[in-house]
Amino acid sequence: MSADRTFPHGTWPSPVSAADVARSDAPLEWVGFLGDAVCWVEARPEEGGRSALVLADDGGTREVLPGWNVRSKVIEYGGRPWAAVSARREDGLVLVDGADHGVHRWRPDAAPVRLTPAGDGAEQRYADFAVLDDEVWCVRETVADPEGRDVTRHIVSFPLDGSAAADPSLVVERAASHHFMTGPKPSPDGAWIAWIGWDHPDMPWDATQVVVGARPTASEPVRWRLLAGTEPESFTQIDWALDREGVLYAAGDRGGWWNIDAFGLDGVRRSLCRREEEFAEALWRIGQRWFAPLADGRVAVVHGTSGRALGLLSPDSGTLADIATGYTEWPALATDGRRLAAVAHAPDRRRTVLRIEPASGRVDVVRAPEDIHDAYATTPYLRTFHTSEGVDVPVHVYPPYHPGVSGPTDRLPPYVVVVHGGPTSRSYLTMSQEFTYFTSRGIGVVDIQYGGSTGFGRAYRRRLTHRWGLTDVEDAIAVAAGLVAEGLADPRRLAVRGGSAGGWTAARAVGVAPEVFRAAVVYYPVIAPELWRTEGTHDFESHYLESLLGPWPAAEREYRDRSPLTVAAAVTSSVLLLQGLADKVCPPAQAEALLDAAVSVPGGIDYRTFPDEGHGFAALDTLVTCLSAELRLYRSVFGDQDADEGQTADHTKGNDR
Repeated sequence: MSADRTFPHGTWPSPVSAADVARSDAPLEWVGFLGDAVCWVEARPEEGGRSALVLADDGGTREVLPGWNVRSKVIEYGGRPWAAVSARREDGLVLVDGADHGVHRWRPDAAPVRLTPAGDGAEQRYADFAVLDDEVWCVRETVADPEGRDVTRHIVSFPLDGSAAADPSLVVERAASHHFMTGPKPSPDGAWIAWIGWDHPDMPWDATQVVVGARPTASEPVRWRLLAGTEPESFTQIDWALDREGVLYAAGDRGGWWNIDAFGLDGVRRSLCRREEEFAEALWRIGQRWFAPLADGRVAVVHGTSGRALGLLSPDSGTLADIATGYTEWPALATDGRRLAAVAHAPDRRRTVLRIEPASGRVDVVRAPEDIHDAYATTPYLRTFHTSEGVDVPVHVYPPYHPGVSGPTDRLPPYVVVVHGGPTSRSYLTMSQEFTYFTSRGIGVVDIQYGGSTGFGRAYRRRLTHRWGLTDVEDAIAVAAGLVAEGLADPRRLAVRGGSAGGWTAARAVGVAPEVFRAAVVYYPVIAPELWRTEGTHDFESHYLESLLGPWPAAEREYRDRSPLTVAAAVTSSVLLLQGLADKVCPPAQAEALLDAAVSVPGGIDYRTFPDEGHGFAALDTLVTCLSAELRLYRSVFGDQDADEGQTADHTKGNDR
């Protein structure tokens, strides 16, 4: 269809509804094998954000346990919630029931069996499982307070037969090497156990350690020892070689990039493939994997910078050969030793579950995304803008696009500058229905990978060290200026949007540069770092500010001066503030501090709260409400309000303060 009609930018008649976005962009994650079947977890926004465990084989696709919420809350962001008991499908799998955090065993044609006891007042959470003979090993988190700040963690084991459900003494604490730990990784012969650990104030992308110990007999603890990490280094994944005894692969950033090295049990280290590329990511969730050793000796790896390729690495020669797939992002990877399962996507493809045969290069689609108005999706591209100091800032540009409509030639389109959360994270260059919701209406989106983002090496991550609230805001303003300077965006119609740490940046940017940004959309933000440090967040991130702003109390002034509260009085732009009342990462007190401080915002801040939402919204009604409110805000400040409101009629009101 040719673009044979002209409408003002922001008013294009798009069929993409907010409900379409919620359904088609729902996460797919935690992929793996159960015998010959591929399994994964997918969110169900229409069911309140429930996480369904789905199985696909020659007989089709179906839920493993219909109605169950398969989700772990370890470190609040979660961990791998299920694992196959063995290579045999009939042995079933172990999984976490998100309703009560208990671990259960499921086998085909049998009722689930509970494996762990009910808590004795403290909430116990489990993740990242391994099955050794007749025992399940995993990391257990015990949370003693409702805020999630009084927490202890152990590597534990319990019987596979369910006897520990009635006898808590059968849950054995095997190790507590560090305050934070990943799940245990047993060697292929079961003789050794390894894991990654770290302590406050380090975050896992700052410094972690790899420990190893012989598997004990009976109920003894693991007599662990340090294998790697005597000098500060971030290890984010470990896995044992399948074809050679006593060799542990680890992704560490000793050379400035997360590359993979091999460690012997004697601690001798050997580089497999040294490149200025990332072979791993920041460890935000326990059990994430970016490489997978295969039985033939090769290692399947996800590698790159702004995008990622799936390749096969030979540990002996260091050669790396990519598999031609057409996909450029691989957020989830798993293997049974012979085949790969993955979640992948690309600029022209939404999230897809794949099964890959490394021996032949065959790629099969196991779970294809539903085509929901994909013809209206823009194709994003990577480009770079520059700060005033000449630093390159990579961005993902999503230009306005509609197959049958164009904007007036005498007026540039509006743009929304999107700041991802983290901040030690990144966003993907991929087909996004969320961004299509705006671009198909004539509003451009630019997704910035500001200083501190992952994917570009340790030095780029450290651009944000002790400079949070400066580097991120400066990069956002520089990208906005670049859009204008190159004639891509209307300088009078720019907005900034972000969630969590991105919400901090958006809230601060609209106060630092109200002449640049006409509007800000702020989701569940960090706002008051002094409060956030002492009683405002959960255990995992309770010391995060020491690297972002500086050690307390030496950096007390930075905690105060960098806060968006210090520039809130300068805000004259329109602000939409969205907050979940069940959020333990960025509790409502953070958003309310901004609400109380930004008294100069014309008409006040549009503040919406959602009682059952935590950090990151999941329910269909919530997502619809938020996107619809965003669109109305952009149309009002960009000056084109008489638009196709009927296209997004499925509004659900939030709770206004």
